[in-house]
Amino acid sequence: MRLVLLPALAFARVQVTPVQQVVQMLKEMKGKGVASMAEEKKTFEAYTEWADDRTTDLGFEIKTTKMDIEKLIAFIDKADSDAATLGTEIGQLQNEIAQNEAAQKAATTQRDSEHAEYVEAQEDLAESVDALGRAIQTLKAQSFNRPQAFAQLQAMAKKSAGMRKVLAALLQEDQTAGDDGAPAVAAYEFQSSGIVDILDKLLDKFKGQLSDTESAEANEAHAYNLEVLHLGNVIQRLSTDREGKSELKGKTVSDSASAKGRLNASKADLAESESLLAETKSTLAVKTRAFESNQQVRKEELEALDQAVNIIADSSVAGSYASHINLAQVPIGRAISLLQQSSHQHAAREQAKTQVVVLLQKKATALGSSLLASAVARMADSPFAKVIEMIEGLLTKLKEEAASEADHKAFCDEELQTNKLKREEKTSSVNSLTAEVQKYDAEIADMAEELQALTEEQAALSKAMQESTEQRTTEKAENEATIKDSEEAQQALKKALVVLREFYSAQAAPALVQTKQVPEMAAYTGMQGNKGGVIGMLEVIESDFLRLETETKAAETQAAAEYDEFMATSRATAKSKHDREFKQSLAKDDAEFKRGRVQEDLTFVESELSEAQKYYDSLKPQCLQVHVSYEERAEQRKQEIEALKESYKILDGMGA
Repeated sequence: MRLVLLPALAFARVQVTPVQQVVQMLKEMKGKGVASMAEEKKTFEAYTEWADDRTTDLGFEIKTTKMDIEKLIAFIDKADSDAATLGTEIGQLQNEIAQNEAAQKAATTQRDSEHAEYVEAQEDLAESVDALGRAIQTLKAQSFNRPQAFAQLQAMAKKSAGMRKVLAALLQEDQTAGDDGAPAVAAYEFQSSGIVDILDKLLDKFKGQLSDTESAEANEAHAYNLEVLHLGNVIQRLSTDREGKSELKGKTVSDSASAKGRLNASKADLAESESLLAETKSTLAVKTRAFESNQQVRKEELEALDQAVNIIADSSVAGSYASHINLAQVPIGRAISLLQQSSHQHAAREQAKTQVVVLLQKKATALGSSLLASAVARMADSPFAKVIEMIEGLLTKLKEEAASEADHKAFCDEELQTNKLKREEKTSSVNSLTAEVQKYDAEIADMAEELQALTEEQAALSKAMQESTEQRTTEKAENEATIKDSEEAQQALKKALVVLREFYSAQAAPALVQTKQVPEMAAYTGMQGNKGGVIGMLEVIESDFLRLETETKAAETQAAAEYDEFMATSRATAKSKHDREFKQSLAKDDAEFKRGRVQEDLTFVESELSEAQKYYDSLKPQCLQVHVSYEERAEQRKQEIEALKESYKILDGMGA
């Protein structure tokens, strides 16, 4: 500080000494140091609190992410294991399907072979039966002797393959009859009627063989149909299981791939969070050391200022200066000289002050600086020394503001960037989780609709099976009653035919030895004219009942087979739908469980996003909502400092 001598009387003394001004300046420096130290401590405490909160948040995020990673790894391992197991089971099912298809093919081949054999045998027997019928009819039409009958049969055998088999059987029967050692009978016993009896027996034999062959064919065809139906049901069930397992395997592999994607994202998030945590801790440690070092330096500086004030304010310094330098008596002439010199200096300083005011006024106008304009307004009426002090104070203030604003900008840039990354990350997670929730909602709705359809289909199938069973029971009772009636009618007709045939045979036997009589004296042998009609009608009626019995049995067999096939198919279908319903119900429960987990994650991430948005809103007023950019403020402050420095140079030269 520079001494300004005021006009006074002779031997006037200076009121404020330079030592006193130095002491005052040191005390002001100490006050500023204490304030700066407290401000720095307050700033560091705020930063420490922020760093602690950030460390806690990152620690929680890291812990949560690690838990998610563990869950995802466990899920992926289980999904891969399940997929491998399903692949093995699908292969086993494929082998079983191939075996059953091969068995089905083998059964079909065997059935075709058996049916071909049956067709050949049936045609052969049918031809034989037909040939026998025609032979009997021919022999009955005329009374041939034995040679003539054999000749007639041989002639018929040349035209019919079936007749050749009949002739061979007849010869075998004849040889068998002739081996009993009995004496030859009269010639009339070798008439065609004896051969006809043999042919009747052969006809019954061939008819029986034909019936047995047809029955065997029907039984074999029925057994084949049942076996093919069973194999078809087994193949259908195995195919359904295979398709279900293939679908489940595909879904399991897809879920595993999705989980692996989320696992990679979680690992990346974990690495980023750990990096941010390490950076936060290291930055806190660096700032802590800097803060502690600054506090120590400030403390030492304040102690040094205290010591300096105590030293300078001591009487050994201040008193000596007052007594030996400033407070010495000055002669009147010398005082007047000093006063004149002071007057000239005062005028020069006023001129310099005016120059500074004009300079700063121009800068304030050019820059639009309210700071410089306010300083200019106060400088106009302030003494020279006060102007210098004001300029020094403004320079210090601007430098401190520049440093503080630079720190604030660095803080804002870092926080805004970190917050932006977090909001983008959480927004992406919210979108992804929302899409996943919507996907599960759609899947659950589809599965619920399918379950409802399966329930309705099973109810309809159960109703159809019940109705079919009731219809089958009624139909079976009716068929059994018809068959019973047919059998009883046939038994009665057989008895009637036996009686009639015995009667007419007894009446016809004497006619063989009767000689021709007078017509009116002919022996009565019964209603010969109506014999064929009555017996024929009874035989036709018997055959009708036989046909009714056969057709009813065949219809019953076919209806029973169709019912069994329908019930087997319906049971297999019902089981398939029940199994599908059970699996779909489990899948729906699993989807609902997963949807709940995803919803929890979504709620948590939405809360994190909300917190990040709130923090961003709190940053905007202090970091974004500014009327002048940081670069413009820095440039203006730089020019204000340059103007103040230039002003200080002007005043400092006058002060010297």
